[in-house]
Amino acid sequence: MKVYFISGLAADRRVFKNIKLPAGYEAVHLDWIKASKNERLASYASRLADKIDSSEKFVLIGLSMGGMVASEIAKKYKPLGTILLSSVPTHKHFPAHFKLAYYLRLHKLLPGQVFKSASLLKRLFTSETAADKQLIAQVIRDSDPVFIKWALGAILEWKNDDIPEPLWHIHGSKDEILPVKKTKPTHIISNGTHLMVMDRGAEVSKLIAEMLK
Repeated sequence: MKVYFISGLAADRRVFKNIKLPAGYEAVHLDWIKASKNERLASYASRLADKIDSSEKFVLIGLSMGGMVASEIAKKYKPLGTILLSSVPTHKHFPAHFKLAYYLRLHKLLPGQVFKSASLLKRLFTSETAADKQLIAQVIRDSDPVFIKWALGAILEWKNDDIPEPLWHIHGSKDEILPVKKTKPTHIISNGTHLMVMDRGAEVSKLIAEMLK
């Protein structure tokens, strides 16, 4: 069975390198496509979903922004299951600083390159291994600042009330981007951060394997 992976903002399929699926499952990565200037997240998700073979049973796994996109795709294609990693299924789970950023229109005032630079600086103070820090830094450098600027706006303007079913949600207790206290995960990884998919890959993989049984 195919398991479709969707990465987070300023990231790509490389961040899933430590995630291992059980036998019988095939990982298929839905790489980001170009977005229209004022495109809504729901519309973008619908176009990205064109890459899915909906004639077969499948599962969705979305990381961070990818989980939001997966939640939108699940409305259209009813997967066997949707798994969110360090994400939220609805805008109602956003922390207060997301709402503040929206009202201040920061996504329109600041260029995408600023967010790339901030993400690179943050890597100096995170818990990943030196090799993973280097990989993440390269992934960020490779990201498109135009896409980042669009994505930030699309996230802040996202409105979704529908939670996919069935839904599994793995979240870190120390997620600094999307605090766990604001959302309702089905599984919590103690001391896991927003990028626990990298440094806690074995634990995340074990939980995913249990969900796919």
